[in-house]
Amino acid sequence: MDILKKLAETDKEVFELIQSELKREEECLEMIPSENFVSKAVLEAMGSVFTNKYSEGYPGKRYYGGNEFVDKVENLAIERAKKAFGVPRANVQPYSGTPANFAVYLATCQPGDVIMGQALPDGGHLTHGWKTSFSGIFYKAVQYHVKADGYIDFEEARKLALEHRPKLIWVGASAYVRQFPFKEMAEIADEVGAYLAADVAHISGLIIGGAHPSPVPYVHIITTTTHKTLRGPRGAIIMVTEKGLQKDPELAEKIDKAVFPGLQGGPHDQTTAAIAVALGEALMPEFREYAHQIVRNAKALAAGLMEKGLKLVSSGTENHLMLIDLTTIAKGHGVFAQEALEAAGITVNKNTIPLDPSSPFYPSGVRLGTPAITTRGMKEPEMERIAGWIAAVVNETRKYALPAGKTEISGYVKKFKDEIKGNSVVKKVREEVKELCSRFPLYM
Repeated sequence: MDILKKLAETDKEVFELIQSELKREEECLEMIPSENFVSKAVLEAMGSVFTNKYSEGYPGKRYYGGNEFVDKVENLAIERAKKAFGVPRANVQPYSGTPANFAVYLATCQPGDVIMGQALPDGGHLTHGWKTSFSGIFYKAVQYHVKADGYIDFEEARKLALEHRPKLIWVGASAYVRQFPFKEMAEIADEVGAYLAADVAHISGLIIGGAHPSPVPYVHIITTTTHKTLRGPRGAIIMVTEKGLQKDPELAEKIDKAVFPGLQGGPHDQTTAAIAVALGEALMPEFREYAHQIVRNAKALAAGLMEKGLKLVSSGTENHLMLIDLTTIAKGHGVFAQEALEAAGITVNKNTIPLDPSSPFYPSGVRLGTPAITTRGMKEPEMERIAGWIAAVVNETRKYALPAGKTEISGYVKKFKDEIKGNSVVKKVREEVKELCSRFPLYM
């Protein structure tokens, strides 16, 4: 790309690594549901001179001089976020999703307070109270789960809320294939007087595009990353709804103080500019069609995978992602499927499934989704082909299984990775994937 001309002259080593990554992205099917491709405009904003500036504080209240245009670009991002989601307040400074969620805790809770969120193995997020996260270390975390059909167990969630009286409840997930139940969780939160925060990092683009219900009428706080379905840079936004301001008129100010000076220093102004660009793109009419196509593609892909004999958690999807349950082959089989698919040019991630019989290091599922391949222009006919390739590649891993001894696993997986690259089916799929990708160029 021409924007790298100077880099090619001054640092050939880094330039070649960037070119190699671009080639990988162009020739592979990126199907990790938390990844997407930004536009050239977003790339340019990320590489702009805003990266030179330091701007601790907020628009009109900076600790440094020379922030006239930083203030304008941050205000622009804020106004676009408010318009896109229909909220009265927004903070666009969080560096990423985890700091954004940490700021919500800092604004609403004291260390040791009870909080509640969806369990990580059941599709939740680390920051919603999992034991290895700050959220499970500094706060007393109560976790709700999904039922056998993959849907959230509201009866259990309500019972836990009534028993433990959490200060903060999370609704949202990183591997939940159904629509997020904002209304149902709001009824539980309101009953116990808890703050309800919706973490919509995965589905924010779907919400803006009208392909998923909005949490705005039901929750007090909304957090989201700005990549994934929103198709922007790696940043985050925290929003406060009218319902949130009614519960606590100072909630927005508390969140602002939690972000800075509570958790962060100066914002990344080049990211703020890129967030503004991405939100501007999301407000265009064509983004609505894009969001709906993501869901149509996901449903078509899920149907294709099941037709090919693969088992999916909850037997389908209502959003942008799905989970393949590989326990029908063997427990802990996710690593084999991930590595084989990567060798075939299809990028996914191994993932736990509900009631996973294996460990998070070697989980029994694979998570995949359609945001990035939809960005390239692929539609339902391509989903049918991709489903066939995934099923064919996964089928080639059936003779492999994790050794019983933990010390043997690493060497066994390494041997598998070497072997699978030479598999004739995998090699054939790799060439077919490359040909398909050539018909849907990434950056023309």
